[in-house]
Amino acid sequence: MPKLSVKKGDTVLVIAGKDNGKKGKIVQVIPAENRVIVEGVNIVKRHTRPNQKLPQGGIVEKEAPIHVSNVMVVCPSCGKPTRVGKKFLADGKKIRICKKCGESLDK
Repeated sequence: MPKLSVKKGDTVLVIAGKDNGKKGKIVQVIPAENRVIVEGVNIVKRHTRPNQKLPQGGIVEKEAPIHVSNVMVVCPSCGKPTRVGKKFLADGKKIRICKKCGESLDK
């Protein structure tokens, strides 16, 4: 399973594709496919049959996965899109840091 530099709840900026320039929060991470689902990005239309949840069926708009290489994490402290670095703390824990300002991305 590949390790990704993004986590659920991170704010990201789309840097490639039809939604280039949009910001959103990560709703789901799919590490097996190197993909993430971002809120309000890559909206697709799905034709659905009637079911318990949607008794009349119809066309539903939902977010589709986007490749992780097409998004950049937005640093909460400096507010800029940045690459993610790793830093080891004295107690042996590993945290993600912003490459631009050096602040921690983890809460």
